[in-house]
Amino acid sequence: MSSSTEAKIRTQLADNPIILYMKGVPDNPECGFSAKAVACLKQTGIPYTFVNVLGAPFIREKLPKISKWPTYPQLFINQELIGGSDIIEAMLDDGSLLPALQKAQVQTSAASPSAPTTPQLAETLIKSAYPDAQIGIEGEGCDLSITIISEKFTGQTMIQQQQGVLQTLQEPLASGQLHAVSLKTYTPEQWSEKQADAGNGLMQIQI
Repeated sequence: MSSSTEAKIRTQLADNPIILYMKGVPDNPECGFSAKAVACLKQTGIPYTFVNVLGAPFIREKLPKISKWPTYPQLFINQELIGGSDIIEAMLDDGSLLPALQKAQVQTSAASPSAPTTPQLAETLIKSAYPDAQIGIEGEGCDLSITIISEKFTGQTMIQQQQGVLQTLQEPLASGQLHAVSLKTYTPEQWSEKQADAGNGLMQIQI
């Protein structure tokens, strides 16, 4: 896979020594297994990063293909999959969870974050105008294929939707940082219909 969704996941794993992909957020888990994982991690007192996969459908779909683990939550320590809630709980019970988390803390790099890549820049600019958007970006460098799902597209024609997105990308397009951009825009309802059509034998574009 060469999509920027995979690149985003690998960047998240590289930048965060302890990261939990879960359903919901730690203060409000949206499944019992995620709640169990959060409770175990809370007992260690070690801070961690989390990703709410319910709010990130592209990551939710892609991560199991990378991790070879089909369900959520998924805990990673130093880019290595530890497992789901049952494994986390077992590690807490046998005393191995806390030392693993503490070791990851010690190894955390203090290096400054690198400059954003072009896909990261495009996502940031689009999010500034469409904060609710779910964004999938394919491609590298200055040629990108971007899929955006946003409630703000409701009531707009496709041209209006894409004009609005292109407006957010004016600066990198004018500077040449972005050269070719292909856009696909959907309301959440349109995206759901597209997914339903895919289940009826029509082609589905993988984000």
